[in-house]
Amino acid sequence: MKLLIFVRHPFDQWNAPAWFPARLQQEFPQVNVVHLPDYKRVDEEIVDAEIAITWSVRPEQIATAKKLRWIHSPAAAVHQLIFPELVNSDIVLTNAREVHGPVVAEHVIALIFALAKKIPGSVRLQEKHVWGQQILWDELPRVREVAGATVGLVGLGSIGRAVAKSAKALGMRVIAVREHPEMGSEGADAVFGPAQIDEVFRQADYIVLAAPVTGNTKAIANAERLALMKPDACLINVGRGPLVYEAALAAALREKNIGGAALDVFPKEPLAADSPLWDVPNLLITPHTAALTDKLWERHYALFSENLRRYLNGQPLLAVVDKRKGY
Repeated sequence: MKLLIFVRHPFDQWNAPAWFPARLQQEFPQVNVVHLPDYKRVDEEIVDAEIAITWSVRPEQIATAKKLRWIHSPAAAVHQLIFPELVNSDIVLTNAREVHGPVVAEHVIALIFALAKKIPGSVRLQEKHVWGQQILWDELPRVREVAGATVGLVGLGSIGRAVAKSAKALGMRVIAVREHPEMGSEGADAVFGPAQIDEVFRQADYIVLAAPVTGNTKAIANAERLALMKPDACLINVGRGPLVYEAALAAALREKNIGGAALDVFPKEPLAADSPLWDVPNLLITPHTAALTDKLWERHYALFSENLRRYLNGQPLLAVVDKRKGY
């Protein structure tokens, strides 16, 4: 049985460290673990692979991989893998949503505090050696308390559930929208279906986008919904860039129709140096760091090794993606 690992990214932390395949080989000697440093030999190596760890594969590679039975993505988002050749195949697709969820949720809470307490403004004033107490207070929206505020979650998966738990512990009210509200509240005070998403935009002080990218969620934060937000409400996106119509968000911030925003993800990354978003007022940008942790690959190993053990024993896998739904 062959396990092929081909994960390559310019950012070092997204690449599997050398110990990852070595530990797999030691723990599972019956599996032939092949770790490719780049994509040059993927076409020839995937032909006889039964399992693959990757976040990107081409339709023609799926067609030649006659033995492939399981693909694991070390990302939470798998929209780049949702194409007919894979969707219509018997190949099982799993992802790392449970690896990233709790870590991304921590980042969301950090962003909420940063926006509420005007931390970015304090940093800018510090760089100028300005004691800006009066400046920060006079600038709208005012510094606010987090307790008692309402968090609106668009998506109640691994990220949304973890955010809900932390937000409740901070004394926040939690409302959410999910595709199937009958599946439960997951700790939220109120859950709406997709048809009621506008209500979440109306009520929330902090709207957190943590939904997968599908045909129904692209530009879900559009001009019409941004116009429903309270004038001091903030938008936070830790899902994927296409969830936000960026031009509409920039306009809403410049015109001070909403209180602020924080974006960790963008349709095209890295964000270009000449992007107008860098200079939009009250916009906090983090460079897709929400999922970063020094324990990242240890967390990946815990999930994948458990799934590999299950696969070898003929047991159901964890974190299986519904290929038809795209998440």
